[in-house]
Amino acid sequence: MAISFDKALGIHPTALSLREKRSEVLAANMANADTPGFKARDLEFSSILKRTAPAQVVMDRTSVGHIPSERQLLGAELLFRNPQQPSLDGNTVEEHIEHAKYSQNAVQYEASLQFVGAKFQGLMSAIKGQ
Repeated sequence: MAISFDKALGIHPTALSLREKRSEVLAANMANADTPGFKARDLEFSSILKRTAPAQVVMDRTSVGHIPSERQLLGAELLFRNPQQPSLDGNTVEEHIEHAKYSQNAVQYEASLQFVGAKFQGLMSAIKGQ
């Protein structure tokens, strides 16, 4: 009987990819905290995962050599964040919020890694017959 990794791992590989991309977006926000006019961006993780979980995540490109658009990450559109306290220079990055969201995303990424590791340990036990 063949093992289907898609069925065995569930949504966790997709979740890891989305969490990784969200980390990049949040890190870019923090790096541009002092850039006048920079607009903070984010991915709404739960709605993206709901849309992408049933199907395989595919990025749209017109040529194999093209880099995906900055606005399209794993089929998800980057959204602008509405600041609680906008700055006078037009920058919408609020460092304390970005740090909190980055930390929360890192913890959730680690949890997804642990779920994937546990799934592989279960598969290894099944294969070895233990």
